[in-house]
Amino acid sequence: MKVLVIGGGGREHALAWKIARDSRRPEVFCAPGNAGTAALGRNVDLRAEDVAGLVRWARENRPDLVVVGPEAPLCAGVADGMAREGLRVFGPGRDAARLEGSKAFAKEVMLAGGVPTARAEVFEDAAAACAAIRRLGAPLVVKADGLAAGKGVFVCGSVTEAEQAARSVLTEGLFGEAGRRVLVEEALRGEEASILALTDGASLLMLASSQDHKRVLNRDEGPNTGGMGAYSPAPVVTDALWPVIREQVFDRTLAELRRRGIVYRGVLYAGLMVTASGPRVLEFNCRFGDPETQAILPRIAGDILPALEACADGSLKPDMLTWRPEACACVVMASGGYPGEYRKGLPIEGLADAGAMEDVIVFHAGTTCRDGQIVTDGGRVRGSRRWTRRRCWPRGGRIAPFRESPSHRPSIGPISRRGLRVRAGSGTARGGAGSVAAGARRSRERGNGCRLSSQ
Repeated sequence: MKVLVIGGGGREHALAWKIARDSRRPEVFCAPGNAGTAALGRNVDLRAEDVAGLVRWARENRPDLVVVGPEAPLCAGVADGMAREGLRVFGPGRDAARLEGSKAFAKEVMLAGGVPTARAEVFEDAAAACAAIRRLGAPLVVKADGLAAGKGVFVCGSVTEAEQAARSVLTEGLFGEAGRRVLVEEALRGEEASILALTDGASLLMLASSQDHKRVLNRDEGPNTGGMGAYSPAPVVTDALWPVIREQVFDRTLAELRRRGIVYRGVLYAGLMVTASGPRVLEFNCRFGDPETQAILPRIAGDILPALEACADGSLKPDMLTWRPEACACVVMASGGYPGEYRKGLPIEGLADAGAMEDVIVFHAGTTCRDGQIVTDGGRVRGSRRWTRRRCWPRGGRIAPFRESPSHRPSIGPISRRGLRVRAGSGTARGGAGSVAAGARRSRERGNGCRLSSQ
């Protein structure tokens, strides 16, 4: 069996790792992949955004399944192209991927389908947006409508800050076409959680809960990033919340898409704020989260391929996955300066020592191999995943901690940190991604800033 994984980040390394461990031992191809995926199979020298090149390669090589990692090729129609070639593909078509590609479209779907979400207004004109900001008052959230690589969301504590954000997107063209429109949205209070579900368009298979950390600095400070770490499960998602989330968020969204003639197949990611009045949707993503995937997939016991194939074939069943009871944390190491400018080509040492440790997996993200040396090649460079043998306390508001600081924890310690940064802390609702939650408080009030959007 041959499987093509599209993408080259930590998420795709995690997907390739899990797929390669399938009992059928498939041959894994990654396009473009990274230094980590090269050890699992074969990297293909094609960018994830090269839809025509990817479809051509698949036409010639006939993989049995195509698994799409990033949002950009999905929004560009790579799943549609693969389907036209008669290939099985895990990932939604272009129309369905608009749930992530356009925040305005996602908001329209949610409102039409009765999905609980934040109130928002959409603007193309900066003056009109600023007038609404002054009318609504702070705090507010300003979001670029399109894909902005994790940088398109501004959590604004003042009217002046919100006006500046709106002008930078609409007038100054900060995100180009992705910023042609903005959403001005109420700032929700509560605790965030990431909920992912596999779907064939009709049936759902809910995945384990997780929570990630968006701000680059400790104590939820600094600009938003693509994600500095994650842990699973998220204690804020109680047993009582699961049926509410499934019915109010996932069932209603899929039903509204079907009403519009759109069949969603793949993984649907809901970024939620658990408020005092219940869960409300902050965003939808049309793909596995990064770094949530790196904390979720290691918790799956057994094969994942049958479930991915069933999504493509329309035969998904809710019992196709089983779960390990242990919690799992992901700690991201990023290039110094990320999410702003950063250097590439810095050598990374100690990876083998870290990967050899018990219950530790090292997933590569922005890495490549030059002259036999693994070096940095992106903003988020790699992530360590570690299990804790202790289980969650179902009502205790916390999951078993890794008490060491990130700089001393075994999963990071052997790895050279020259030119890299790690968000330190406890992995709690407001801490860093340094460990699994130590005393995560479900009652902590938080704004949209830490888990607003991958865009």
